[in-house]
Amino acid sequence: MATCCSQPSEEVHNNHADSHTQPPTPGQVHIYTYFGTGIVILALWWLAYSANRHVADWISYHLFSLPQGSRLGAAIQFFFYDTVKILLLLILMVYVIGWLRASLQVERVRDYLAGKRRAIGYFFGSAFGAITPFCSCSSIPLFLGFTTARIPIGITMAFLITSPLINEIAVVLLWGLLGWKFTLVYIAVGMFAGALGGIIMDAVRAERWLQSFLLDTIQSSPVHAQIDKNGQIHRMGLMERHNFALAETSSIVRRVWTWVIIGVGLGAALHGFVPEDWFANNLGAGQWWSVPVAVALGIPLYTNVTGIVPVMESLLMKGLPVGTTLAFCMATVAASLPEVFMLKQVMRWQLLALFLGVLLVIFTLVGWFFNAIQHLIF
Repeated sequence: MATCCSQPSEEVHNNHADSHTQPPTPGQVHIYTYFGTGIVILALWWLAYSANRHVADWISYHLFSLPQGSRLGAAIQFFFYDTVKILLLLILMVYVIGWLRASLQVERVRDYLAGKRRAIGYFFGSAFGAITPFCSCSSIPLFLGFTTARIPIGITMAFLITSPLINEIAVVLLWGLLGWKFTLVYIAVGMFAGALGGIIMDAVRAERWLQSFLLDTIQSSPVHAQIDKNGQIHRMGLMERHNFALAETSSIVRRVWTWVIIGVGLGAALHGFVPEDWFANNLGAGQWWSVPVAVALGIPLYTNVTGIVPVMESLLMKGLPVGTTLAFCMATVAASLPEVFMLKQVMRWQLLALFLGVLLVIFTLVGWFFNAIQHLIF
């Protein structure tokens, strides 16, 4: 009896051992191979991202022999640098967030932010935007990732508005050039603008105006596929997660890459050839209409918050009122023609018009308010 009873136990033991020694089935990959390869690819990505500016400088000023400081040279350098930067960020961010969507139960995050804690979500969205060093176009990859992860549209929009407005380099520059009062005001206004924009987007249910392919991606979230027919949770393997993230990255990049190039091309032309003196000369009298005009003129232009700080100082020194200057610079940083071209691929015209209209109204109100209290800031 003892011998008879010991055989099943020995058989189970052998089967258990075999399960650890058998080679992976097709579609599986060893964890060390997967993450080792990922580290190598990430290192190459970082090398390309770090060398991007130097390569853009070499192409513009050595290969094309354009003089440094010229408007054409600045436009060409801007085009090569920003195009590569945005495409690199797009590929990395969409893949990483797609992988996380396939790995984690993002519904828990969504439900947490969508419930009674929605106000906290707006703050988180704005705060995360404030600490990420992205311009308006570079923020779009994360916007896409948050949207496909089904984070509420208002919180995602709070990030999209705030991210280009604030970063740590701009805070240091503002503090040194314009003082601590103006810097704190700028940070508070930037985060308030993001949160207010997010509240408005949620109030009108703006997610219904996303492009259909993005809505389909949201609805086909792998979270729904993690429950099998027996009611058991199916955990995706590494290759399943990789394949899902890779397919999503490929789909989104193929849809928007041409518009990235077109958009950055427009931004480069505006960046290189639109003089800042025109704004100071024509909008410096402080009339009420100068603020919305400054915002409307600033939205099509394209620069990042680090680049706008010296412009802000120059406009103030040339006599442009502080509110008009703030409204113009925030509009220039928060929205741009390149961003509009890219966002049109993921937003319907209703949402895009609402997004730009919200920015126009918020920044106009900001400009009027700070023109009225200018004497308290300086």
